[in-house]
Amino acid sequence: MKKICVIGSLNMDLVVNVEEMPKKGQTLIGSNFNEIPGGKGANQAVAAARLGGDVCMIGKVGNDSFGQSLLNQLKTDNVKTDYIQIEDGASGVAIITVDKNAENAIVVSPGANFKLTEDDIDRCIDGIKESSTVVIQLETPIDTIKYALEKSKELGKFTILNPAPAVKLSDDIIKNVDLLTPNETELEILSGVSINCEDDIKKAANVMLEKGVKQLIVTLGSKGSLYLDKDKMEFKKSYKVNAIDTTAAGDSYTGALSVSLSQNKSIDEAMNFASKVGALCVTKVGAQTSLPTVDEVLNYEF
Repeated sequence: MKKICVIGSLNMDLVVNVEEMPKKGQTLIGSNFNEIPGGKGANQAVAAARLGGDVCMIGKVGNDSFGQSLLNQLKTDNVKTDYIQIEDGASGVAIITVDKNAENAIVVSPGANFKLTEDDIDRCIDGIKESSTVVIQLETPIDTIKYALEKSKELGKFTILNPAPAVKLSDDIIKNVDLLTPNETELEILSGVSINCEDDIKKAANVMLEKGVKQLIVTLGSKGSLYLDKDKMEFKKSYKVNAIDTTAAGDSYTGALSVSLSQNKSIDEAMNFASKVGALCVTKVGAQTSLPTVDEVLNYEF
């Protein structure tokens, strides 16, 4: 099996449940509170590992209790942690509010994640060299992301960019992305095209393809996902489940894609598998606590 290198963030998620999202200036009494390992990078690494991927991760944690807990969880899930460095100071933290409709609002304090540098990528270059696929998100410094993508392409790797949290990206970043996995909001921000219908998604996707992206999979929440390249477009319906918490749903989807593609599966097969994984993810609470194993996916009756 081909190896996967995930470059990105590790956060401790501090999760509280509420009936409704608080309004400006409002104080609410929540119900449950949990500390759950998260961070988009770590979520995608754990998702891929639980689904049978051979995964290493490049990132940073702080020298605090959260950092040690985050490392321990990755090791438990068989993610190779040799390339995760410990930095003086705080680890990344995400404060997450989840309402009764399973929708969430998230505030992230990056901590050590924003101390990941180009020199760190060079120090951990073996993690990229030994992998066939490199998966990156946007919770580490943009200059480091740009450099990591450049090095990955120089080494002939297949690159997947999950552009979240969404920001405008330079063409120098976009041109080194083989597969872009935005949701509709992220695609709108990246492309500058206002999205109100399927035709708008096509227009926005074409903007990204013209900038150098080879393929896009646009996730559409409960509606499904849409694959686009210069030659074709393919829609995949979502699997219907009772959603409890949407945290890490997108991360589980990207992690599942990376595993399927590393196993030489077709885009259609990869999207189908990722759709099942994303559906199962929202039936549980939390980030890494909600990520399914390959056996759970294969044995679940949709």
